Amino acid sequence: MSEQTPLKARPRRELSAWRNAIFVVFALSGLSVSTWVARLPAIRDGLGLSTGEIGLLILGMSAGSIVGLIAAQLIMGRFGPRRGMVFSLVTVSVGLALIGSGAVLFEAPAVVLVGLIFFGFGNGAVDVMMNVEGAAAEKEIGKTVLPLMHASFSLGTVIGAGIGAAMAALGVSVLWHTLGMAALIAVVIVFTVRYVPVSDELGDGGGADAGAATSMNRPSLGERLRAGLAVWKDGRLIMIGIIMLGMAFAEGSANDWLTLAVVDGYDTTNATGALVFSVFVVAMTVGRVVGGPLIDRFGRVPVLRVSALSAVVGLALFILSPVLWVAVVGTVLWGLGSALGFPVGMSAAADDSRNAAARVSAVAMIGYFAFLVGPPVIGLLGEHIGLLNALFLVLGLVVMAGLASPAAREQQPRR
Repeated sequence: MSEQTPLKARPRRELSAWRNAIFVVFALSGLSVSTWVARLPAIRDGLGLSTGEIGLLILGMSAGSIVGLIAAQLIMGRFGPRRGMVFSLVTVSVGLALIGSGAVLFEAPAVVLVGLIFFGFGNGAVDVMMNVEGAAAEKEIGKTVLPLMHASFSLGTVIGAGIGAAMAALGVSVLWHTLGMAALIAVVIVFTVRYVPVSDELGDGGGADAGAATSMNRPSLGERLRAGLAVWKDGRLIMIGIIMLGMAFAEGSANDWLTLAVVDGYDTTNATGALVFSVFVVAMTVGRVVGGPLIDRFGRVPVLRVSALSAVVGLALFILSPVLWVAVVGTVLWGLGSALGFPVGMSAAADDSRNAAARVSAVAMIGYFAFLVGPPVIGLLGEHIGLLNALFLVLGLVVMAGLASPAAREQQPRR
């Protein structure tokens, strides 16, 4: 690897603009996810699909996410984070438009499936890029900010879930809802990425000089692939991935199934299901807002252990409660407990900045395995034992994540 010229300290104004731009990217990703989730019951009812068939549709989204995770490092290496994030979120917008069109205009599950593949690919790719950029900004700031960035994702889901609940209550078509959100995401990302610094290392051709530098110093495709495979030999990284697997299952199962579990398990309306999902994402947002200061004070491991305990208790209440209000209390604990696993795992993976993109991509891939196998497994279990009982699988994986939490211990003190 060629020697890198030491980076000069960025002016505070430039660093703040960079941080805030990543906040917006996280929020846009969250907005897109909750747009899909909040309208899932309406899409299911409109297409007349079973729980198992919905699980297979979500499998397409999960498969797209895995491909996006794998491709993210290569996209960043070739085009840099600026253009990479624009490409990824525009792909998400195309996916949303196809989802709405397939559900309403064509009434074709196949079109919805194609839309979900685009949607998953874009969100999988941007997930790696925004976390790598967020970890880089975190190191320069010298404080834990990735949980707050993930809180921005949750804030986006809160806004999206609120809009979705309102659209469902008002009877607004899924088509117009998804088209509006798709246009908003595409426009905002184009204006946001100009505040992301050009990175010679990642090959962002932000100008003639940058392009010349990167053409000389950029690793070859083979070198990037070998570097990406080498990180899988790191046992600590695998354990961090296990933390993310359990917590991603806890978060992802809510994203995929909470609305339907409330509607079917507690015999409520679609609007109520969307409202309870809003409670979950509000709880996650609160957990991520307060998480950074808690981690800086107590350390990653104690916070992760308490988080896992909260998620386990919350899931148990949600599954076993005989009444809706107790399930809502469980939803709050579930959301609080799920809040920090993914961002803390990303931050821990990026402790070694020499190959941060490959390491973040690797643990994200392990975490996203939950999104790949989770939807069809929970869907198939739900067909036979009910969605609420199927969530016991999630509870067990969260216990496993709590046991693996020591792997996320800080490797070096903050400045």
